[in-house]
Amino acid sequence: MTYDLIIIGGGPAGSGAAVYAARKKLKTLFITKEFGGQSVVSDGIENWIGTIKIPGADLAKSLEAHVEAYKGDVVEVKKGLEVVKVSKDSDMITITDSKGETYESRALLITTGSARRKLEAMNADIFEHKGLTYCATCDGPLFSDQNVAVIGGGNAAFESAAQLLAYCSHVTLIHRSDKFRADEVTVEKLKQHPNFSIITEAKIKEIHGDMFVSGLTYEDKDGNDQKLDVGGIFVEIGQIPNTELLKDVAEIDEYGKIKIDPWTCKTSTKGIWAAGDCTNIKYHQNNIATGEAVKALEDIYSTLNTQ
Repeated sequence: MTYDLIIIGGGPAGSGAAVYAARKKLKTLFITKEFGGQSVVSDGIENWIGTIKIPGADLAKSLEAHVEAYKGDVVEVKKGLEVVKVSKDSDMITITDSKGETYESRALLITTGSARRKLEAMNADIFEHKGLTYCATCDGPLFSDQNVAVIGGGNAAFESAAQLLAYCSHVTLIHRSDKFRADEVTVEKLKQHPNFSIITEAKIKEIHGDMFVSGLTYEDKDGNDQKLDVGGIFVEIGQIPNTELLKDVAEIDEYGKIKIDPWTCKTSTKGIWAAGDCTNIKYHQNNIATGEAVKALEDIYSTLNTQ
């Protein structure tokens, strides 16, 4: 069967696009391994607009329910599948799923998101979402009046530290190098804050705690182990975009993100759009990803109806 549109990815971006595709009566194939995206493992999301607080698992269920309620006979949902190949031939796009089935469409929207680069330290996996988190915007307010640590040396790490200083007692930024990737202006500004400190040339070795994080051990530049007592650890050591599918089909930047036109979400390849955390937009949040996908859907609809 030939579709008007294929959407790959079931996070907030892909789900939002699927709802809009249904409302616009675009014959759509929606493929996702699961609903929810990165947030599915979060204990409580407090910045999803219109909802005061919602567990990640409940958000995933809500996204799936919304798509199912609107899909009708317009959007075909295939859950539990991954797309393993994308190819472009003339005016049609062909995809192959993990079962070996192939599908064609006039347009393709990639909303595959990204994965946080994980902290490689003893017990880091055990304390994930138990004091060790990868999103200051999402979880920062939960650590009000506590001493916390931020791991990383780029703009994201310093921006997270700046957010946390609004409500945490003290923020310590720990970086493996003595040089930062963050903008110098940002670094210098934060250095002036009385409740902010920096530890450089440090390797995180172990996370401590009982039911919840209570501290960490790092190896200093002289090779000695040092312990830091903190109630929360925010990891900002980069993201890995899920863009392997498009590496030979559309233009990818040096960070592995899909290059898009910010006005339309079009990629460098005609007929292919991308939205959300897999793209080279500046900010990455659930609400932003959803808005970007809706923007892409609007442009897809306009494009398909003028061809």
